[in-house]
Amino acid sequence: MISSPYLLYLGAATDPLAVKTARGVAEWRPQLCVGQRRLPGCEVTLGLEDLTVAEAAARGAKTMIIGEANAGGVLSAAAIPEIVAALEAGLDVASGLHQRLGEIPAIREAAERLGRRLFDVRQPPADLGVGKGVPRAGLRLLTVGTDCSMGKMYTSLALEREMRARGLKADFRATGQTGILIAGEGVAVDAVVADFISGGAERVSPARHDGGWDIIEGQGSLFHPSYAGVSLGLLHGSQPDALVLCHEPGRPHMRGVPGHPVPGLRVTLERNLEAARLTNAAVIPVGVAFNTSAFSDEEAARLCAEAAAELNLPCQDPVRMGVDQIVDNLLSCFEASSSHAAAGR
Repeated sequence: MISSPYLLYLGAATDPLAVKTARGVAEWRPQLCVGQRRLPGCEVTLGLEDLTVAEAAARGAKTMIIGEANAGGVLSAAAIPEIVAALEAGLDVASGLHQRLGEIPAIREAAERLGRRLFDVRQPPADLGVGKGVPRAGLRLLTVGTDCSMGKMYTSLALEREMRARGLKADFRATGQTGILIAGEGVAVDAVVADFISGGAERVSPARHDGGWDIIEGQGSLFHPSYAGVSLGLLHGSQPDALVLCHEPGRPHMRGVPGHPVPGLRVTLERNLEAARLTNAAVIPVGVAFNTSAFSDEEAARLCAEAAAELNLPCQDPVRMGVDQIVDNLLSCFEASSSHAAAGR
């Protein structure tokens, strides 16, 4: 578990996309953020107070999160002395980059000397087992998509927030690096050896007996030629009771692979349900989440209404509309079955 509160390190970033990891933490866990650390030349902000490492430590920060990213996923030269300074100030350091913090001698030596912890959230647990598909207690919802980068993490967090606002027990279960930094724990399944992906999903959402829901962050798409394996492993290991389908209307082709059209809603839902039934025959769809950022309010409402009519499921844009109708349908479908799921299938 990554200790909070956090100091979010933005370095000298000039592109808002370069700090999307830090932005996700600031948006979804603002109460855990004491401030941001920006170097000269940084042109982006999260709207948090600018602090030095020493000031953040004095405010009670426990971990500095490396919130900047680049195409190669490596640490910038300027970040290394900042990380060492954070370790010397008593903070742990967490990173979602591909390059491991411990690969940098100065960082590794400082952490060892000071007894501080380094969290490489893309490093999967060393003791992951293969998935077994053995039924386990609890209620689980998995977000799936017609393509990758459709808003599965955002939708999962929106569902958690809506359910908690109603006084329900619900926990976001992270499967990607940004999600892990938001949740404080999880398994980055895109870094897991293929045989162990379903086991990673089982680790993320273990048995629970309190009648609450695990909201599991989906990855990729069954229809994506690059990432279908990760999606399938999550479907099997999650043993979801419910699915929410995520989609971006108007996307011309699968991300990064021109010539591969985005599949239709119905066929995507059918294939995901078919795959999920291997480990939970009772899985059902409960809603559709659209990313309508490219459309007007009126067009967004029309697109959601058309999808809802086509699939007979509530369809909402979590950013524009929230997810109250999806949660209403989820609870309606599972009102009578929570005791059965809590006892195990």
